[in-house]
Amino acid sequence: MVIATEICALSEYRIYPGNGKLMIRRDGKPIWLGTAKAHSLTLQRKKAAKLVWTQAWRRLHKKGITETTAKKRTRRANKVQRAVVGASLDDIKKKAAEKSGFRSQQRDAALKEVKSRKAGKAKGGKAQMPKGNTFQKVPKHMGSKGRRGGTQR
Repeated sequence: MVIATEICALSEYRIYPGNGKLMIRRDGKPIWLGTAKAHSLTLQRKKAAKLVWTQAWRRLHKKGITETTAKKRTRRANKVQRAVVGASLDDIKKKAAEKSGFRSQQRDAALKEVKSRKAGKAKGGKAQMPKGNTFQKVPKHMGSKGRRGGTQR
């Protein structure tokens, strides 16, 4: 035999036939309240989640969950290597596989080359600027005629 029960709007307990009150809210929604305590607290506009004995509070604070559910496993994003604008993926892999000693030798060779180039320039003297640049440099603080510096009154 199935008994038609209602659910208390505040405590969420079952209300069996012959118990509880049916209250119609201002908006016209009927709500069932199982006890005078629930009715009183509803009239005082108390939140069910703040009352320790209500099901809403127990749900909010994870009480009474008997089944130990396995923690949901999060999937880690797999790292994917991609080519960069300047280098292809193969070049990047080759660089990563190189020994650090080999790289330091390359760096030293490059530094020596740069130093020798600088030494060659110093011996040759200053390089002449081409005469094509006839424009006149304007100091930065001079701005255009319309905008004046300083504060405006």
